[in-house]
Amino acid sequence: MPKHRASESSSTRGAASTAHPLATGAAVRVLEQGGSAVDAAIAAQAVISVVLPQAAGLGGDVLALVHDRGRVSAVNGTGRSPRALTSQPEASGGSSVTVPGLVDGWVTLSARWGRLPLSELLAPAIELADGGIVPEASLIAAVDQQHARLEHGGAADWSLLTAADGLWKQPELAELLGRIGGMGRDAFYEGRGAVALVDAVRRCGGSLDQLDLAGHDTPCPPTISVPWSDGAVHVQPPMSQGVLLALALQEVRRMAARGIPVDDHLLVEITGAAFEHRSSCGRGAELLDVDLDVDHERASGRAGPRAYLHTAGVATVDADGQVVSSLVSVFDDFGSGVFVPELGIVLNNRAAGFTDGDNSAAPGKRPVHTLAPAMVTSAHGVLGIATPGADGQIQTLLQVLVARDLSATALSDAVGALRWRSQDGDLLIEEGHPRADALAERGHRIVARTPGADVFGAVVAAGTDPTPHAVADWRRETDTRGAA
Repeated sequence: MPKHRASESSSTRGAASTAHPLATGAAVRVLEQGGSAVDAAIAAQAVISVVLPQAAGLGGDVLALVHDRGRVSAVNGTGRSPRALTSQPEASGGSSVTVPGLVDGWVTLSARWGRLPLSELLAPAIELADGGIVPEASLIAAVDQQHARLEHGGAADWSLLTAADGLWKQPELAELLGRIGGMGRDAFYEGRGAVALVDAVRRCGGSLDQLDLAGHDTPCPPTISVPWSDGAVHVQPPMSQGVLLALALQEVRRMAARGIPVDDHLLVEITGAAFEHRSSCGRGAELLDVDLDVDHERASGRAGPRAYLHTAGVATVDADGQVVSSLVSVFDDFGSGVFVPELGIVLNNRAAGFTDGDNSAAPGKRPVHTLAPAMVTSAHGVLGIATPGADGQIQTLLQVLVARDLSATALSDAVGALRWRSQDGDLLIEEGHPRADALAERGHRIVARTPGADVFGAVVAAGTDPTPHAVADWRRETDTRGAA
């Protein structure tokens, strides 16, 4: 077996691949109880909110693609900036908070594709929050790095900041999850939960108010799709930058059709050319009409993708062929750093995602999101695939899909292979990558990194081919399991 090979699971009853073993266990538990892939995804996302609060939580967002009965649908569980926004938000603090979309995203997903009550789906997360977890090294490291920012955001008395050596319990979060299970969205966007959230934002200089929360919605627009191999790739429409993946794959397909060998150099250059249009992602499918300027021989040195990362992935499939590809996130580590003590959550800093042009900050507006889950459909089956890593998401998925579908590499090997990531003009590359020297010879500024570093993502994937199966990266704490 290759040194770096993704793990695989399959079962006729369904399978799950997630960012954490406990989340995978919750998803499989739901599948075994007769839940749908969507039910399993919600359960896993809720557990992630308990065990990986630095990456995701109820103060953040969800973007999901759902394949059901031959159709792929998008769910945009992200929020708008405050209606009272008057200036460019800061990178952190109260002004960086947009309306959290995760909770209403769950309610929307459950109502449309769920089989089990929301209360049952949240039960595993409630058990963990009530009973306590031992914080893992990655969480403790994130707390150490963000300690000052969290204290500034009102978390000085948060038990997580002193839980390094013992069991960490989250009674406020457990109570909130329980109320959501019983009351749905009103437990979060109305009443005392909404009051507590708004108070926390305003203490930290933000302008979010209760009307912003009460007016929140979860759009389910059509996906953006491009032909790929013998099928199609579906990505999130605005305000996700998933269209950049569609744009890149479209360029790869055109080159391959002209007989041009598509190597890593071209993939790096296609990435850089696509990311020049990041601020225009709101144009959606119209962006597919732009021509990409790609140097076939030498590195352009484009600054391109930025250096931030984070987020957590969940991919699930059930016995009926329903498939989910999703990402949950608070953006930066612990998002804005704004802590809501009454709810036990930190809030996102997605307003820091506003940039320029079409993506300039404005009141009541969704910024372009880095979250970019994908779905591949063909006569052979369906594959839901996603990865954390902000601007690295497009690049990781591009490498995996090109390897799988152009080079006929097994998915587990394509996910397990060493990767590169273009970032701020550098080309970060995992040590031992077989084409590092060739890329350097063509002018790429190579920066070697330890294999498995967070910057290279952590793929989760699930689908049918034809049996339900799941694949999980060897990077980070991803885990896969089939239902018993």
